[in-house]
Amino acid sequence: MNKLLTVIAAAMFAAVSASAFAASHAGAPMKDGAKAEKKVEKKAAPKKATAKKVEKKADKKAEKKDDKK
Repeated sequence: MNKLLTVIAAAMFAAVSASAFAASHAGAPMKDGAKAEKKVEKKAAPKKATAKKVEKKADKKAEKKDDKK
């Protein structure tokens, strides 16, 4: 009975400690709210590829195919 009580107490302590640790790290606010907003805006708006970049990429692919042959 004494060992059972000790095991239960240890399990409760571990559970409380783990939940307190998780709560302290979950959803921690960033230091600067403006930086967070900028990061979200950058991720939301993907960069558009210019025609020159697309053309260069196609040329490189063609060169690689020619080199393999």
